[in-house]
Amino acid sequence: METMQAVFGRKSYRGGFTGAPVPREDLREIMEAGLAAPSGHNLQTTQLIGVDDPELLKRLADCFPHSGMTTAGAMVVVLAKKIQCVDGAFYHVEDFAAATENMLLAIHDKGYASVWLQGVIRGEPAARMAAILGVPREVEVVVCLPIGIPAKPFKAAPKAPFEDRAWFNGYQV
Repeated sequence: METMQAVFGRKSYRGGFTGAPVPREDLREIMEAGLAAPSGHNLQTTQLIGVDDPELLKRLADCFPHSGMTTAGAMVVVLAKKIQCVDGAFYHVEDFAAATENMLLAIHDKGYASVWLQGVIRGEPAARMAAILGVPREVEVVVCLPIGIPAKPFKAAPKAPFEDRAWFNGYQV
């Protein structure tokens, strides 16, 4: 798949999946795409846990309600380690966002669907997921990507026109 085809063809899927397993080789390649993302000052603050064990998927799905969680063939749990750079800044948010987008593109490229789940797992759900997965305290569960074959056809959410959100040579109203 060409890069621009992947970028414009990718869409978020919020429904249930068929439950078909995702081969470990596909899951690993998706995760490798995430780890290939750029990282502020190359601190590489993003870590990943791929989950393909059906019992573990079920336990994680119990952490919060989402239709895709109960039927996903696999998932990637994205972790962030908050490390301060020599310039005093933290880049973990940018790092995990870049890694997540890379994985979403790889998921689409492999013929699967997913959705970026972040706000819905903040707080108690993320803590429960971390406990289930043995994540150390200094590392935070920040994103969950359920992965699978969509159970039904779906459309992309509408996007505002280019002209309403992007300009050349200055901001325009």
